[in-house]
Amino acid sequence: MGFEVALLAAAHDRTAFDCGEPALDRYLRELAMQDAKRRVSNCFVALDDAGAIAGYFTLAASGIPVDELSDATKKRLPRYPLLPACLIGRLAVDRRFRGLGLGGALLMEAAIRASRAEPAVLAMIVDAKDEKAAAFYEHHGFSRFASRPKSLYLPLATALKAKG
Repeated sequence: MGFEVALLAAAHDRTAFDCGEPALDRYLRELAMQDAKRRVSNCFVALDDAGAIAGYFTLAASGIPVDELSDATKKRLPRYPLLPACLIGRLAVDRRFRGLGLGGALLMEAAIRASRAEPAVLAMIVDAKDEKAAAFYEHHGFSRFASRPKSLYLPLATALKAKG
């Protein structure tokens, strides 16, 4: 099954989306378009062949305090106090499409889109809602910030290298 990833539009039917997490379902249905209009974040949807939303993620500009990075990462970077990043604010997969690897594919799509952004972006960051979500991100190469264990980051160079 192939998916097309597109910027969320008013024409996309958001009513049937059900990832099992009410806050994520509500966000897609009621708030994602408002955030895009306000230029707070962009929402991208994965559409199946019939046009149903199989999953989504949001991207927003953010920053990483350099002191939060691992020593190995820091040694290759300038000593600016804050480095540019792209926040994956939300990521969800509809229950009907679980087990297809769509979550990981959406992370890769987010990395590709972040790397093409006009402003330079060093990494993607995410705030995991719980330990299960944090483990998902770690499985995909993200590292935890020392002072905020549910916040994780992945250098874009690392993400794009994994793409091959």
